[in-house]
Amino acid sequence: MTGDALYCQRDLSRRVVAAGGDYLWVVKANQPDLLWEVATLFERPPPGEAFAAARQDGKHGGRRETRRLWASTALAGYSDWPGARQVCKVEREVERRGAVTREVRYLVTSLGPGTGPAELLRLARGHWGIENRLHRVRDATLGEDASHVRSGAAPQVLAALRNAALALLRAAGHANVAAALRHYGWQPGAALALLDLRPQ
Repeated sequence: MTGDALYCQRDLSRRVVAAGGDYLWVVKANQPDLLWEVATLFERPPPGEAFAAARQDGKHGGRRETRRLWASTALAGYSDWPGARQVCKVEREVERRGAVTREVRYLVTSLGPGTGPAELLRLARGHWGIENRLHRVRDATLGEDASHVRSGAAPQVLAALRNAALALLRAAGHANVAAALRHYGWQPGAALALLDLRPQ
């Protein structure tokens, strides 16, 4: 199981491991003690501490991206986090039009040292791919977070309609949801054909 900081909970971690599964959670301020332990390990490592590391480089359009992951088993015997066997630091550096941005995230996982840093980086990227493919589209393109609809069943109804629209567009082969919405917005006949509804 992979999850953002919302899922980084002791009880859920315990239940995943008890059921025979493994987890990989993003660690943020909602777990301040764990965040402090992990950040301290990577930012002020004890003398002689060596981290396993992996790196990925990529290009997309005018953007160059480098991701680095460092993993450690040092907290496995120190932290009381349920099932924690490794912790990671992931650094993402993006260069676009000469400007460089950098972000750092920390992770905790029940996966042991047999799961190396390259695989951990692949799993982390896979999770963020889900975030970008679904949540970012729902927020940035469909404006879900900006919606002021809050009462009754209306929020659930609108969420269901957004889900249906995304499913239809993905099934029709559209990778860029914003472009697809513009296309169908300008061509109502094509939108009706997508729904298999044609004017009589």
